[in-house]
Amino acid sequence: MSVDLRTHYLGLELRNPVVPSASPMGQRIDTLRALQDAGAAAVVLPSLFEEQIEHDEIQLDGALEVGTQSFAEALTYLPELGDYTTGTETYLRHLEETKRELEIPVIGSLNGITIGGWIGHAKRIQEAGADALELNVYFIAADPEETSDAVEERYVELVEAVRAEITIPLAVKMGPFFSSVGHMAHRMVAAGADGLVLFNRFMQPDIDLDTLQVDPSLHLSTPDELRLPLRWIAILRGHVHASIAATTGVHSGADVLKVLLAGADVAMMASALLHEGPGHVATVLHDVETWLEEHGYESVAQMKGSMSQANIPNPVAYARANYAQLVTSFVSPYDWRMAEPEGELHA
Repeated sequence: MSVDLRTHYLGLELRNPVVPSASPMGQRIDTLRALQDAGAAAVVLPSLFEEQIEHDEIQLDGALEVGTQSFAEALTYLPELGDYTTGTETYLRHLEETKRELEIPVIGSLNGITIGGWIGHAKRIQEAGADALELNVYFIAADPEETSDAVEERYVELVEAVRAEITIPLAVKMGPFFSSVGHMAHRMVAAGADGLVLFNRFMQPDIDLDTLQVDPSLHLSTPDELRLPLRWIAILRGHVHASIAATTGVHSGADVLKVLLAGADVAMMASALLHEGPGHVATVLHDVETWLEEHGYESVAQMKGSMSQANIPNPVAYARANYAQLVTSFVSPYDWRMAEPEGELHA
């Protein structure tokens, strides 16, 4: 039996649910082509950052001002714009080349947190040929004086501003640190998001005890991190009218199957591909297809969301159910309850 792996995400029909997310692997055309050949259904390019755009604009302004105090006759003293290449232009050219070389959908990525002129580059990404845009809102609410209402409003205004710039589908990659994730998901969709990517993985700093410096080292995700997006995908499936992508902790075919059962339309992965290489996509797809065949499924659509909160006999299993039982019944590999008090004497 041949299993139909097709799925829909952001209005795009994809040949399967495995999508490499934004990562350094998306910087090279040959790597992107290898991902496509291994079976990737679409690719998300690395992000174009707000800070990168603003830096380019400052550098360009500086270049244009060179020689403005010189003699007007010295026209050749002004820089030639054709020779001035910014990181933004490099990104857009890479996007255009990727679209020419690949047959699968290409999703652009824009990363920022404030309302500003950089948002206009969403339209430039669309004009460069992107099939959709992922807005990555990487914002740490570190100001104790900023209220939760203000933080949420920042997100909503940002999504509205980007939505106003483009007509292609828009996905919002959001974090899990809201007092009400479900309500915030609804607000994102109401503001114009066609899809939600759950969740953004915030890099956590460490402290180097030798140098007494903050260490911002990047640590790749592990499969254990899948449980947080898994829960919220299951809760939100059927409650938000938008596509849902799972990201963070997706490493194997089993992980892909879990998020699909919970209700995701696609499973995005980066860390596993950085570990294993582009060919890992083929391994993941083989494992997914094998499991579906063994369990009698004819298609991804048939099983998608069948384990969401709305479709299981005990919906509170994704909330607080069994919390007390799990905590009190856990047994450590070292059973401390059987340990003898230190210094106890025996007859």
